[in-house]
Amino acid sequence: MKPITTTADLAAFCEKLKGQPFVAVDTEFMRETTYWPKLCLIQAAAAGAEAVIDPLAEGIDLSPFLDVLRDPSIVKVFHAARQDVEIFNNLKAMPRSMFDTQVAGMAAGFGEQIAYDALVRQMLRIELDKSSRFTDWARRPLTEAQLTYAIADVTHLRDLYPTLKERLETAGRLAWVSGEMEGLTDPANYDVQPDNAWKRLKPRKHTAKYLAVFKSVAAWREQMAQTRDQPRGRILKDDAIDEVATQAPTDAEALDRLRSVPKGFSGSRFGPDLLAAVREALKDPEAYAPVVERNRTPPSPAAGAVVELLKVLLKARAEDAGVASKLIATVSDLELIANDDEADTPALVGWRREAFGEDALKLKHGELALVLDGTRVRVVEVRRAPRPVE
Repeated sequence: MKPITTTADLAAFCEKLKGQPFVAVDTEFMRETTYWPKLCLIQAAAAGAEAVIDPLAEGIDLSPFLDVLRDPSIVKVFHAARQDVEIFNNLKAMPRSMFDTQVAGMAAGFGEQIAYDALVRQMLRIELDKSSRFTDWARRPLTEAQLTYAIADVTHLRDLYPTLKERLETAGRLAWVSGEMEGLTDPANYDVQPDNAWKRLKPRKHTAKYLAVFKSVAAWREQMAQTRDQPRGRILKDDAIDEVATQAPTDAEALDRLRSVPKGFSGSRFGPDLLAAVREALKDPEAYAPVVERNRTPPSPAAGAVVELLKVLLKARAEDAGVASKLIATVSDLELIANDDEADTPALVGWRREAFGEDALKLKHGELALVLDGTRVRVVEVRRAPRPVE
């Protein structure tokens, strides 16, 4: 097969996608040495239509396909969609009406973050050829093997979707996946504004001086990475941002004493700008420091033990429901529940509360017990004696 390399051919292909109930989509990209992902291929397949689109072709305008992504009447089917969505969001084409088969697989009982080839193997009984998986997708011309590999990613996805969707509908879990898609397509998850870069990290202190430098250095690194199109870690490691914020060096000598900063960093092209960012933050730390919400409820002395019990309960309830435990709750969710019955966590909202949250609170308050029955953990209600009448 030949890839689409002209705007006219792309527009003709996209005409075939209009009115379709869904289209399977995948991308091939490279970002090992860059900040911005380099989009090398787009694959798409719907009923009676499939194509590999070459976004690197000279003069091609991707607008016809981007319009398809924006069309809420067509469900866009991806597998492990986050990086694909990030790329399209950068192109101002956030996909609307989306379905992620990896999330769906977790809800359908295929395990934690099931890989695409494993899902195809289990549902379609097809073994995928992965020999072209790590090839250089930016090199042209593309080989026949690369094109065959690329198109298979979406033709099998096209065949998976109806069966997987039906399975979820029968189990009453399609809404679970829809809820996850809302979060996946939230533009806030793909925010690359330098002033918000600190939010991706975990500040270890809460003093105004520390937070002001932490935010300023994170913003400086983000700006440098974007301008130079280099990975963040190539500019400065995450742990170095924490140490710079802790020590707040304002001169080259102090900067070079830091263990997490590369030797001689102050004399590099980055050193003076980093020190300038620190000094700028220290002019008025109270005004520059971000507001970091802290848990108002002090940790319970028994919280650690409660979290361990909740982990066992989560595993038991996930097995009972035939759903990946990670889809229901994370360790962070369990820690919040252990400390606060009204914690702001997805595990205490909607279907997650029904599947796990209510039982988590009952276990925490002694209304449920965990019993080892052979090799399986059972959850049983605790019958409490009535309180004596005074």
